[in-house]
Amino acid sequence: MLHDDARSDVNALLPGRSTEVGATRRTALQAAVGLGYAAAAAPLMAQTAIATSAEGLDAGDVSFTVGGFKVPAYRAAPAGKTGLPVVLVIQEIFGVHEYIADTCRRFAKAGYLAIAPQLYARQGDAAGYTEIGRLMTEVVSKVPDAQVMADLDGALQWAGANGGDLARAGITGFCWGGRIVWLYAAHGPVKAGVAWYGRLVGQASELTPKHPVDVAPILKAPVLGLYGEKDSGIPLDTIDKMKMALAGGTAAAKASQFVVYPDAPHAFHADYRASYRKVAAEDGWNRALAWFKAHGVV
Repeated sequence: MLHDDARSDVNALLPGRSTEVGATRRTALQAAVGLGYAAAAAPLMAQTAIATSAEGLDAGDVSFTVGGFKVPAYRAAPAGKTGLPVVLVIQEIFGVHEYIADTCRRFAKAGYLAIAPQLYARQGDAAGYTEIGRLMTEVVSKVPDAQVMADLDGALQWAGANGGDLARAGITGFCWGGRIVWLYAAHGPVKAGVAWYGRLVGQASELTPKHPVDVAPILKAPVLGLYGEKDSGIPLDTIDKMKMALAGGTAAAKASQFVVYPDAPHAFHADYRASYRKVAAEDGWNRALAWFKAHGVV
């Protein structure tokens, strides 16, 4: 069975039983998961994919060490500048591919140091898989939330030592990463978070003992949740449950907000997929920047 986050991402990429470009469901899925961003983007959404130039930026691969493991990451920041606000950018289920790197460059163009760590690098490389079932069972399902929290702490430490101002740090993430945003807002030293269609409820397990609804009352930073009304993987009643949990929590919990876009599916910000909705994506991006600014991440 597919993990909920994976099912949402796959459904967004492959909304029907067939594709308009003539590829089979299996072929398109293999392209998306196994061959990475470029293969998936080309047949599905090349006409709307956004490409942000690295001109004027320090951008590329970096790494930092956590618990003796060298965690790879992608970072982008305005060239030659220090004292920058920091944004942790958290991957989709498919890992840190070009869409996530491009999102980092978009933040850098807005004046941020953005860093996207590869949060299941210890377990494997998503780009090396051609089957979503194997990706889930061999890699993603083995990633402990505690490991993710520690790696994000490490990413912040790296940013602070390389031009970032940790007094002005925020976090944003997409699908799998959207769930992580809520968890990290209850764990780490950030001032604000923006969660794009992250799962809110789930069954507790040894590796994922709590879900966003469980930590909602203890948030340390307010989160803006950006969700789609037509997201088949995140029912609207789970948003209602999250709102109720937030209402009885800390000041940060009570300050958290949701925006639900009518007719938007899962992954509406992912411009390389058929799920992309330009109006909702652009509005969400502007709201994210405004949210960070309003809460001192600027």
